[in-house]
Amino acid sequence: MQHRLAGFCLTLLLVSCCGCSMPVPAGAQPADTKQTGSEEKQQPLSKFDALRRFGQVLDIVERSYVNDIGQAELVNGAIKGMLQGLDPHSSFMSADEYKEMQETTSGEFFGIGVEIAMENGQVTVVAPIEDTPAFNAGMKTGDIILTIDGKSTQEMTLQDVVSRIRGPKDTKVELSILHTNGKEPVHLSIVRGAIPIISVKSKKLEDGYYWVRLTRFSEKTTDELIEAVAEAKKDAGKGGIKGIVLDLRNNPGGLLSQAVSVSDLFLQKGTIVSIKGRSNVTERVYTASIQGTDVEAPMVVLINAGSASASEIVAGALKDQHRALIVGERSFGKGSVQNIIPLADGSGLKLTVALYYTPDNKSIQAEGVSPDVEIPFEKPSDNDKENRFLLREADLNRHLENSTSTGGEKNSASQAEDKQVKEQLARDNQLRMALQLVKGLPSMQAIKNR
Repeated sequence: MQHRLAGFCLTLLLVSCCGCSMPVPAGAQPADTKQTGSEEKQQPLSKFDALRRFGQVLDIVERSYVNDIGQAELVNGAIKGMLQGLDPHSSFMSADEYKEMQETTSGEFFGIGVEIAMENGQVTVVAPIEDTPAFNAGMKTGDIILTIDGKSTQEMTLQDVVSRIRGPKDTKVELSILHTNGKEPVHLSIVRGAIPIISVKSKKLEDGYYWVRLTRFSEKTTDELIEAVAEAKKDAGKGGIKGIVLDLRNNPGGLLSQAVSVSDLFLQKGTIVSIKGRSNVTERVYTASIQGTDVEAPMVVLINAGSASASEIVAGALKDQHRALIVGERSFGKGSVQNIIPLADGSGLKLTVALYYTPDNKSIQAEGVSPDVEIPFEKPSDNDKENRFLLREADLNRHLENSTSTGGEKNSASQAEDKQVKEQLARDNQLRMALQLVKGLPSMQAIKNR
């Protein structure tokens, strides 16, 4: 009896701290409620009655379940189930899982490099991180992970999936996945590797025009972006930066603070994003301010279905503030904000506390950001010649040089880089169109209705 009472008291303490209540299951009824035939109605349990039921179930399972399971394990499982039932992004993390989560935003971790979410009970790929084992193995946005090392993901929590996919460097994980348009599962054997948190890449597309790719939003993203822009300014010389293509495709998101500071680099005033939750405590408005690192060049932002969360904050802010032209495909639509709440034993909660809204007060949740110019990605045909879109007079043998050119002859390294850019543009119709649009933005903005 003492054992049962102690178990019930422990459960009462744990659940009361969460301030949670549970709905009554079908057929249950508080004792003081009268029922008359078809007029029978379910009434919500009081907090005490709900906790009493929970304690009874806990005691029955602990005493009668076929295997011996400790009370701590049962309570952890109950907490996981409670949070999993709220939404796809709320979860309970053990001490090890909480530590892993911190590593993904601050340092280097080992895994395959893929962002996942639970959609309609299926483990779905939001986006593979560029230049990671998952990306190189051909995993794509929308893929469904069916099994991990032969075990079905059907009954796994999202955190269980993450823990099973991660592992020591140079070890293998066997995945069975179903591609978006696939009819049969595909088996992938992927070797885990170090996933570095390098989130910014940049490259010159043409003189004065630069492609800046953000692969995720980690602790150093804004600093890396400032460095990339500084290098571009240095490379551009006296002519300055004429245009930037900010590529957020397949960027699964990350830290809210970094989404705000990245947006602030391209905005000098106005709202970036607002957060609205259940209470006034969670409401907050983030605004832009003038900084010495502000970038004023014309901009095009590329998005697709793999652009989620923090990526959508940036795209939504730049769109609503009319700072950039948004090009590509509608984004993923994750417009919720999660707080990470550490617990005393080293574990933690990831809890959805609010929704975020763009400057025009639009919620992105389940809607996404719609591009100003919709351009579906077209995979180049094997028969396409890679340079058929890019042939210019300057590419012809023995072409006449422009006497006003100040660039001089290019060295072999520069020529190799130019060739890589041409090949990239030939393969990527969205990037190719984004470059043309950013080059034409000044002319478009100068056109007025008369």
